[in-house]
Amino acid sequence: MQFEDLDLTDDVLDALYDMHFEECTPIQEKAIPAALRGNDLIAVAQTGTGKTAAFLLPVINELGKREASDRIKCVVMTPTRELALQIDQQLQGFSYFLPISSLPIYGGTDGAGYARQQHGLKTGAEVVIATPGRLLAHISMGYVDLSAVEFFILDEADRMLDMGFYDDIMQIASRLPKKRQTLMFSATMPPKIQKMAKSLLVNPEEIKIAVSKPGDNIRQLAYNVDETRKESLLLHLFETINSKRVIVFSSSKIKVKELARTLRRLKVRAGEMHSDLDQSVREEVMRNFRAGNVDILVATDIVARGIDIDDISMVVNYDVPHDAEDYVHRIGRTARAGESGVAVTLVSPKERRKFKFIEDFIGKRITRGQMPGQEKPSEPEKAEAEADGPQKPRRRNPRFHHQKRRRKPNSPSSGQKE
Repeated sequence: MQFEDLDLTDDVLDALYDMHFEECTPIQEKAIPAALRGNDLIAVAQTGTGKTAAFLLPVINELGKREASDRIKCVVMTPTRELALQIDQQLQGFSYFLPISSLPIYGGTDGAGYARQQHGLKTGAEVVIATPGRLLAHISMGYVDLSAVEFFILDEADRMLDMGFYDDIMQIASRLPKKRQTLMFSATMPPKIQKMAKSLLVNPEEIKIAVSKPGDNIRQLAYNVDETRKESLLLHLFETINSKRVIVFSSSKIKVKELARTLRRLKVRAGEMHSDLDQSVREEVMRNFRAGNVDILVATDIVARGIDIDDISMVVNYDVPHDAEDYVHRIGRTARAGESGVAVTLVSPKERRKFKFIEDFIGKRITRGQMPGQEKPSEPEKAEAEADGPQKPRRRNPRFHHQKRRRKPNSPSSGQKE
């Protein structure tokens, strides 16, 4: 299903088009219509299945139909600071053409950070995205008005309960209006989640999504490698595995540009695909890649979905993808139409935690490749893994085109970002 087939406003569709969101994931296809009908909802879907858009888009769609307000209309509960920031960034993209304000609230900040959150809550924001403990701390100070809340969203509900937030969530819920719409998303449905759902939701629709996994005909490899050695390892992969019909994915368009320039200096026939290119240029790059005039395509996730090329021999994740769904869609560009393929991920020390989550998500430990000059594949030390800090979220301008568009024209399909 396409997003334009849903009952979303033109302003929301414009933002989705500019962010290269076109086709719904299964959770989005089922959850968005249910939420737009005004129903409470409990959805079982793993992280990385597109659930953030599934709960944000219906709320943005409804709030966008009204006058801008400085009162809190939506509260999103999430277990960690990193998720709060990530959700806030996605909301900024989805609501780009709408005057909807948002405020992330989380712990682990200094006094100045707490003061900024306090000021934001006092001056007003329509959507508050918060960790339970920190929001409850602000509520206890007496300046948080939740009387106008219409939407209550619990993201990764099972994880929040595992972290001991049940009482905090119930205290926050007790301060919300009884007449509201509640959307709960969880990767699992243990008894404690069922108990909370029974307390918070009214006649909810239930959705369960089976998570897609990479095909068995994709040979998956990972290399633990310092960031400074990724470039030389990439060249080694071209020499030892394949140097034609290869897509190299990076999470940064700046890195895509630099890497493509480096490859071209080394006489590699490399093209680049990222959001700074006009649509006509992108189409020309893809024509050259399909025709074999370009051997290596260096790209952001703009081409991770929906590109109809059946003969990709290898996909390289130069950076570990932002989430597990990105990983599945990236490597799904190879081994199509019954063919086999190779997917290689270059994992720096700072990316090991992220990659471990991807392995947990797909239910498989990916084989470690042997670095050039090593007798055995390198493995991360436990102490190093524990020392790896959380990744800072990427902030980007969601606007890819200067001129606002209405419903999308016919154009080569491109994929969701994040």
